[in-house]
Amino acid sequence: MTIPPGPIGRPLLEICVDDADGVAAAVAGGADRIELCGALALGGLTPSAALVAGAVASGVPVHAMVRPRDGDFRYDRAERTLATEEIGHMIRLGVAGVVVGAMADDDSLDLDALARWRDAARDVAIVLHRAIDLVADPVAAVEQAVRLGYDHILTSGGAATADAGADVIAAMVAAADGRIAIIAGSGVSADNVRPLIARTGVDAIHASASVREDWGDPRITAMGFASGPRRRTQLERVAALRQTIERR
Repeated sequence: MTIPPGPIGRPLLEICVDDADGVAAAVAGGADRIELCGALALGGLTPSAALVAGAVASGVPVHAMVRPRDGDFRYDRAERTLATEEIGHMIRLGVAGVVVGAMADDDSLDLDALARWRDAARDVAIVLHRAIDLVADPVAAVEQAVRLGYDHILTSGGAATADAGADVIAAMVAAADGRIAIIAGSGVSADNVRPLIARTGVDAIHASASVREDWGDPRITAMGFASGPRRRTQLERVAALRQTIERR
């Protein structure tokens, strides 16, 4: 169920958000799709049902993260089962897709878990997230994702940022050969998005379009309720990405 690139052949713009204000900013700024998470500061966890329902009501297609906890992507049986159940909940809430990833103890993809989640996703799109950036050969892993029936791969090319991993992303696009959509993410902004698209030929761009903000009350971090500053999606950054991608 691969969703094609955006209008007139340009890459689709996906904005990842973790709260209602982020959803509103993504919609107003012109995002083609929302990746909805909880706790982006932890790399993104499964969002709440109410947040998913609100995002779906925006009318912009929503891909919901299904990640049962922070930390690594090696899940035990209970965690894999929980993720499977969460996929069902997300489908009932009306998402266009779900975003998952799992690794085996040998640092390869956990193909059994990924296959189970593909089956659970049924007719909605399914995305293999940046767990693929931790395997030894992300390019070879593209074929595994294709064989599992996945629709999208979100990747930084095995590097800390998509810009640094652009050559690997380009190789992943070539390996995909139109059979699965490659989404470039991590460190993408209006300043680097056009060169990144030109170097990689990706189907979609993934960005947070966010700014760092302090929590305000120092007790929040001092008492362990949060760690470090949060990031807030900024409408102006979403719009700048949208305009830059569309500029000819």
